Amino acid sequence: MEILNKKETVIITGGAGGIGSACAKILKKHKLIITDYSTQEVDKAVEKLTEEGYDALGIACDITKRKDVDKLMKFSMKQGNFGGLIHTAGVSGSGQSPKKVFEIDLVGTDIIIDAFHEVATKDSVLVLFSSIMGHTIPPNSEYDAALLNPQKENSFSTVAKFVNEDADVMYNFAKRGVLLLCKENAFRFGRKGARIVSVSPGVIMTPMGIKAAEEYPERMNKMKELTPLGRNGTPEDIAEVVKFLISNKAGFITGSDILIDGGIVTQLLKEG
Repeated sequence: MEILNKKETVIITGGAGGIGSACAKILKKHKLIITDYSTQEVDKAVEKLTEEGYDALGIACDITKRKDVDKLMKFSMKQGNFGGLIHTAGVSGSGQSPKKVFEIDLVGTDIIIDAFHEVATKDSVLVLFSSIMGHTIPPNSEYDAALLNPQKENSFSTVAKFVNEDADVMYNFAKRGVLLLCKENAFRFGRKGARIVSVSPGVIMTPMGIKAAEEYPERMNKMKELTPLGRNGTPEDIAEVVKFLISNKAGFITGSDILIDGGIVTQLLKEG
């Protein structure tokens, strides 16, 4: 499948992670901009890709800081025609505070959306990452308004009232926010001829997923039992869908979320 244009540049946030790396490996014909929080991890990822014949550059970026994101976008614009951004960067609730999860997973995503909109051109694509857990949070006018405006001063405190200081629950709310932002921004991007989409992975065996399986074996086994396809996903399962979404084959898809979960959401909603 032909992806975008051979000379176009694709940015991958969280590019040193499991899903980010898998997405990079499906884009060998394109110039890749790998970004992550750690300069050391970015350098390692770029070195590995370069050794394997990829045209890759890297730059560290804290996605929760608009100045950092602006620097990333300016750096990327200098590398050639801009084709898209795959925003895999994020954290789980494990070992984090609710505030940190909100800032990285939702505020950071909102900043990425605004920055991408400024440089978006016809046929460019932004792929956001939500989660199956975002689909488990029901609509509510109070917290949905805050999730749609995460950079506003009182948004975190509004959402925090519903999560009982639980970072895992905040993760679910933040990922609902990603779903809402994707839909909300479709028309704004469409006026520039650009697209915005999101994907919601299920249980994926990234290093983070493997660690969760070791720490919470009963919970992870239960999730597998609930999955109609009877297995956990792989980073490659996600990357193949992203490959389609950024291609011209998906040129009439925008404002939509694609579940890549082996069918587990249907079961989680039944249990909920």
